Amino acid sequence: MKVRVSVQLKPGILDPQGKAVEQGLHGFGFEVDHVRIGRLIEMDVPGTDLADVKAKAQAMCDKLLVNPVMEKASIEVL
Repeated sequence: MKVRVSVQLKPGILDPQGKAVEQGLHGFGFEVDHVRIGRLIEMDVPGTDLADVKAKAQAMCDKLLVNPVMEKASIEVL
């Protein structure tokens, strides 16, 4: 099954990359505020049971994909 994991910084964690993008957009004349940069991970996870596949993806996040001190993840099984 196709799984999409969206990883974002937790609120209150500084995002220098987001700040740089925000300033760049301002330089081009765009009005934006509070730009945050995250990452999107897409993968195929073997299985047919939705709950099992989501649990596997959560385990991957817990062990490798997400730094729980600074980041949060949302998992979507497509």
